[in-house]
Amino acid sequence: MTKVSVIIPTYNRVEFLKLTLESVINQTYKLIEIIVVDDGSTNTETADLCSNYKNIKYIKIENSGGPAQPRNIGIANATGMFLAFLDDDDIWLPNKIEEQVQVLEQHLDYGLVHCHCNVIDENGKLTNKVVGKPGNVDVKHGDVKLKMIGNWTLMMPTPLLRKSVLDNVGFFNTNIPAALEDVEFWTRCSFYTKFYYIDKPLANYRVHSSNISASNINYADLPIHLKGVLKTQLLEKIITKYEYKKLLQNLCFSQAKNIKAYPLITFLNLYKINPLWMVNFRILKVILKRVIT
Repeated sequence: MTKVSVIIPTYNRVEFLKLTLESVINQTYKLIEIIVVDDGSTNTETADLCSNYKNIKYIKIENSGGPAQPRNIGIANATGMFLAFLDDDDIWLPNKIEEQVQVLEQHLDYGLVHCHCNVIDENGKLTNKVVGKPGNVDVKHGDVKLKMIGNWTLMMPTPLLRKSVLDNVGFFNTNIPAALEDVEFWTRCSFYTKFYYIDKPLANYRVHSSNISASNINYADLPIHLKGVLKTQLLEKIITKYEYKKLLQNLCFSQAKNIKAYPLITFLNLYKINPLWMVNFRILKVILKRVIT
């Protein structure tokens, strides 16, 4: 069996963390190491909780202000060939890892497998909503580098990743605002490996008032950070100049969706992404529709 390293960043959230840990321990696939990286919790409750379980590697660091650094610490301490990331408030279904390991072992040309999530509320009850499910499966399956950026991202509790992919992708970016680092990371992954999409929910994504992404103004600047990813791919000749220009239009389209909430930031960023953004009628149409409705 192939070892899977599960990396869980946490901060002062021991009640949710206990449920998260149990969902990993109760996986049908058993060759799993659990790495909990405590991002400077202000008490010993997390350490005490982890000490109650066997085979949990607990690491405490000074508070970094976001999950990127804890995830990187977890990666550095991981010994598995496959990596999975799980936030301390989300839950895995029991067969999640077993199904995904089987996919990666049977499809060696894929470096990542993912799916969509059920949404649960603060009390763990299903809301009858899902997140991350595409209208067309092909959008999220296979070579997605020209489909993903500016359009969608992976739900954090769903991917299983070959550790070897990081040889090209590198670590999570600690120089961008928290809540953006996961989108930027998975976008970079899309340029170096194919994604295998399983069209079923294998994780529960918890929505509550203290989600780091809730009403986060930093998302208004996400397209700017993703443009930096595109520049790197162009310089490394992973994409052509034509593909670069095409993907910039995707970022402009994504940026335009923020016009009603953040009008000034949106206009400034559109010019930063592409000074000629106004010649694209599709982008103008989005702006007008958002402003009017």
